[in-house]
Amino acid sequence: MGDSALADLVESLRRLPGVGVKSAQRMAFHLLQHDRDGAARLAASLSGALQRVRHCERCHTFSEQAVCATCSDASRDARQLCVVETPADQAALERTGSYRGLYFVLMGRISPLDGIGAEQIGVEKLMRRALDGTVQEVILATNFTAEGEATAHVLAQALRARGLAVTRLARGVPAGSELEYVDLSTIAHALADRR
Repeated sequence: MGDSALADLVESLRRLPGVGVKSAQRMAFHLLQHDRDGAARLAASLSGALQRVRHCERCHTFSEQAVCATCSDASRDARQLCVVETPADQAALERTGSYRGLYFVLMGRISPLDGIGAEQIGVEKLMRRALDGTVQEVILATNFTAEGEATAHVLAQALRARGLAVTRLARGVPAGSELEYVDLSTIAHALADRR
């Protein structure tokens, strides 16, 4: 692609997760050909977000305020602290409407192969937060990937060593699924975690 401004736009769009060269080109061509107003809004929104969005001082999620709306909500149960990997994971839990405690967002997970250890994901800050004298239970809601499991294991050991009650999200067979199509690891965990 010859024009540098167009090539820069395509390369910038390729930075998004799951977007390859062809998808980035389609997006760039669409914005430039059919939706220049949308492109301008996208550019302004991205610029504004980069200037105004930061991390909450208490839970580390994205927020325009020093302390996010969830941490500021006095009706939340401060005795429960749910640890998630990303703001997207936090949003997913919030959409369920079934959790009324507070959160801590790690902004990642332990991944030794990528050089990411406990220090890089803010474990020290989590420990200070969990040991604030109010938290009674830490719920580990990291993903059920190898890295998420390793992260949960490291956190559980460190938190239990400091006398906190630690629980882990349950795993199980998804509602509406048939056992013959569910992977064996999920079935095994569902059997072990039965209630």
